[in-house]
Amino acid sequence: MNTGTGISDWNALDDAQRAVLLARPALSNNEEIRDAVRRIIAQVRADGDSTLRALTRRFDGIEIADFAVSAGEFAAAERIVPDEIKDALDAAIRRIEQFHRAAMLADVRVETAPGVVCERVQRPIEKVGLYVPAGTAPLPSTAIMLGVPARLALCPQVVLCTPPTRDGGCDPVVLVAAARCGIRHVYKIGGAQAIAAMAFGSETIPKCDKIFGPGNAYVTQAKLEVAQDPLGAAIDMPAGPSEVLVIADDSANAEFVAADLLAQAEHGPDSQVLLLTPSRAVLDAVATALERQCALLPRAAIATAALQYSRLILVKDLAQACAISNKYAPEHLILNVREPRSWLAKISSAGSIFLGAWSPESVGDYCSGTNHVLPTYGYARAWSGVSVSSFQKQITVQELSPAGLQAIGPDAATLARCEGLNGHERAVTVRLQTLEKNA
Repeated sequence: MNTGTGISDWNALDDAQRAVLLARPALSNNEEIRDAVRRIIAQVRADGDSTLRALTRRFDGIEIADFAVSAGEFAAAERIVPDEIKDALDAAIRRIEQFHRAAMLADVRVETAPGVVCERVQRPIEKVGLYVPAGTAPLPSTAIMLGVPARLALCPQVVLCTPPTRDGGCDPVVLVAAARCGIRHVYKIGGAQAIAAMAFGSETIPKCDKIFGPGNAYVTQAKLEVAQDPLGAAIDMPAGPSEVLVIADDSANAEFVAADLLAQAEHGPDSQVLLLTPSRAVLDAVATALERQCALLPRAAIATAALQYSRLILVKDLAQACAISNKYAPEHLILNVREPRSWLAKISSAGSIFLGAWSPESVGDYCSGTNHVLPTYGYARAWSGVSVSSFQKQITVQELSPAGLQAIGPDAATLARCEGLNGHERAVTVRLQTLEKNA
């Protein structure tokens, strides 16, 4: 098997060649996809459930009488899912909840001047929609990654949409995962039509204020479209194909590195994996290990396609590797080096970081406790992964006593006058004048 992954020397390239080397696979949100998604959204808004049924027949090849998962389907899923899987879900949920609870934002109360109290309070988003893709395989891990922080945020309404199975049902492990997160409103609908339904509502599916979760090019484009519509819904983040960047030194085990690269490559043919190392020996060993390990994967064809976009890069040293990584801003970054924590301060842009040889990216995908819904395609330069605060609004509050207004009011009046906003100025001065009269 030829994975097509060659070795490049970063310092032998000019700036243009380096840009090409770090270029991600082109997103497939071309005009054809955008136009198709817009038609789907318009149809769902106009005709609701009838359009959803027609699109399910068209794209999934099945008839759905009722999109809502019944109590009987939840009970059946609980019976048929093996205890080993349920135990693993329970353990993962415990760790995810422990970490996310500890990372929750606290309310803040500060007296910024005598008699001037400023606060920030947390409020849950009222109605949230979670999308759990199925693609080549269902992703119950996404259900818990979204369901746990939604529960901790105390969102009053949580709905989950996921593509139906071939028999018109719902993946039982996804149902068990949803139930363990307290989610009982699950709907058998996928693709752009699911995003449209959650954004605008239908006879069956409630309208949501914010939509979370990954998906294919159509789902991604649908999220972008509904986020731009004032009557639509906010979204968690922009997203592209999955990716991992590994920084390794000469202590790295090539088998570990190759396994980490392939773990991400098997996500999809447009996933991208990169290795940066100052060790030519490691590069050569990883290239060999990739060939051997890839041939053993059931999803070898997908991984091989992804490796066409992947890079093995020789760098001068680890400092240069960190600088290149920050420029790329990977979704996942693995620091497989002798003293990984000593390099952590050098990293400014990454979705999630994995320190050391014993921290595979896979544990973050499932059960370490952090969230696997992360910014991709370079968005890690400005966006963060999903957390409890993603499901909350931060509202500021201020309360002034008469003395507090007398202390800071003149500053507000002066700045308002400076900006030519006399109404703003008068809202302050009329109160100050009243206080002077009553003194």
